[in-house]
Amino acid sequence: MNDSLTKAIEVRVRKAGTSFYWGMRLLAPERRAAMFAIYVFCREVDDIVDGDLPIPEKHRLLDAWRMEIRAVFRGDPATDIGNALLEPVRRFGLQMDDFLAVIDGMQMDADGPVRAPDGNIFDLYIDRVACAVGRLSVRAFGADEAGLPVASALGRGLQITNILRDLDEDAEIGRLYLPRELLTAHGIASTEPKEVLAHPRLSEVCAILAEDALQSFAEATRAVCDCPPGTMRGSNVMQAAYEAVLSRLIARGWKNRRPVKVPKLVKIWLVIRHGLLGAK
Repeated sequence: MNDSLTKAIEVRVRKAGTSFYWGMRLLAPERRAAMFAIYVFCREVDDIVDGDLPIPEKHRLLDAWRMEIRAVFRGDPATDIGNALLEPVRRFGLQMDDFLAVIDGMQMDADGPVRAPDGNIFDLYIDRVACAVGRLSVRAFGADEAGLPVASALGRGLQITNILRDLDEDAEIGRLYLPRELLTAHGIASTEPKEVLAHPRLSEVCAILAEDALQSFAEATRAVCDCPPGTMRGSNVMQAAYEAVLSRLIARGWKNRRPVKVPKLVKIWLVIRHGLLGAK
């Protein structure tokens, strides 16, 4: 990747304001460039789905990205993002199936608002939009096969935290990611997002999902111990940032759902504690 393209991709990541930025900054330059390219790809396909385009146009653009990813693996991409991915794919063994899985996850949202998916669809969605990104990331970090259990556990913890954090934001656009079996088990029959969020037993559903995320983070922490030393510092920072969000969500509760943010000074401390001082 040439220097101008590398800088342009990093500018896009920095402007996105992602909490992952400083975790990625801890990586060696070539691994950092890989993570920035992966992030920008994910952001690009996510923006297609979250935009106001008609569904057929979203499908067309996602199909174009499937073609572009295949072109990357042939060695002849047509876009800046595709070119930014070219060297990371060659150097770090990134898998085409994982890129395509991310697009397939976006397709699930593009097909219409997800509302109370059954457990199997819930798990599939999380694997595609979060764990697949994790699988790409751990290879970029240098953990390779040893990092795959981290990708699965951490991806699940991150995505469940996102779901719990964004309940109201998602409801405004007709989305409801809470699993149908959990809703039914707690006497919530509706799948209308705003009706579900107003139900008096919503807190019980959210508490179970929060516990799922906590267990996933604990599993990720154990799995990191099997990774090569020094490879998972970026992962540690990402996990710590999301654990901080989840702990604030749990402390806040699920009835008065005011926005939860992690103060900037706390984020800086997390980078120092789990990145610069972290052993793994």
